Amino acid sequence: MKSVRKALRDGDLSKDNYGRLSCVDCETTLKSRNDPSEIGTVRLCPGCESEWQEL
Repeated sequence: MKSVRKALRDGDLSKDNYGRLSCVDCETTLKSRNDPSEIGTVRLCPGCESEWQEL
C-alpha cells in the first residue's frame, strides 16, 4: 500500500483547493477508514477500490 504523499508526487492522487483528495484514474473523492490496529488513516477510492496509507 502506497502512502498518500508518494501517490500525490507520482500523480496517482490530486488535491483540490479545499484539501480533498481524489483518485486521478476514476476522478472520485476518496473515503477514509480508521482501523484501530493500524497507524494512520487508510484512504479508499470507492470507484477503483485502491488504498493509500495516510500517516
